[in-house]
Amino acid sequence: MLSQASRLFYKFLTLVACILTVGCAATQGAPNPADPWEGSNRTVYEFNDGLDRAVFRPVSEAYAFITPQPIRTCIRNIFLNLGEIWSGINSVLQQRQFDAINTMGRFLLNTTLGLGGCLDLASANGQPRIPNDFGVTLGVWGFSSGPYMVLPVVGSSSVRDTFGDVGNLVGNQLNTIGYIPNVGLRNSIWGLEFVSRREALLQISETVDRTALDPYSFIRDAYIQQRQAKVLGPEAAADALPNYENYEDIEADDKALNIAPQK
Repeated sequence: MLSQASRLFYKFLTLVACILTVGCAATQGAPNPADPWEGSNRTVYEFNDGLDRAVFRPVSEAYAFITPQPIRTCIRNIFLNLGEIWSGINSVLQQRQFDAINTMGRFLLNTTLGLGGCLDLASANGQPRIPNDFGVTLGVWGFSSGPYMVLPVVGSSSVRDTFGDVGNLVGNQLNTIGYIPNVGLRNSIWGLEFVSRREALLQISETVDRTALDPYSFIRDAYIQQRQAKVLGPEAAADALPNYENYEDIEADDKALNIAPQK
């Protein structure tokens, strides 16, 4: 018998294969070389956007309405602090040892004096967060990003980042919160993390809706630019304009929770 994690993994690969099949059929005549599957991607984007407007955005707005800002910030910081472990591991895999030391130093400081990460003392003391994930690691190792993709619910991705998300799921979720034996408590924490991450993007969503003539193209170009900058290194990521780091937290950092706008 396959474990639940194995079944989810095979379902995920099946979904990716289906999207790749549909995407290949839409390759001919694509206007953007980085997005040869734009036709199918836009279809999935519209589905994600509709689901977000009908369910996820209203839930996040209700969460923001009933939860005071300091508590929301504390919850958000705790989840980001937990993700520092996976970020540090990926920095080691990328042989970016200085980033790894900084990230683990952040984790130790915020976990202890910062009350489990509730207070981001590291950022307050000039040690900014360096978000990292396995998709970036694959890029540093020399794997091409491949075509841009929009995955159902997950959001913006690429062929490389889609396979990287499998590693992110195991390393940043199943091997952290996933160890909680109480299924109800574990799922509740995952739900809270999702809502917290989506709530952090509400203002960005409103900005995109208000200013972008084509939100799909805006989010796609921002995602591609941001991912390229991360593969090149922290200095390139810091110099990338505009700065779309918040998209990665859905990024997905953050990124398995990334839904319209996508990362």
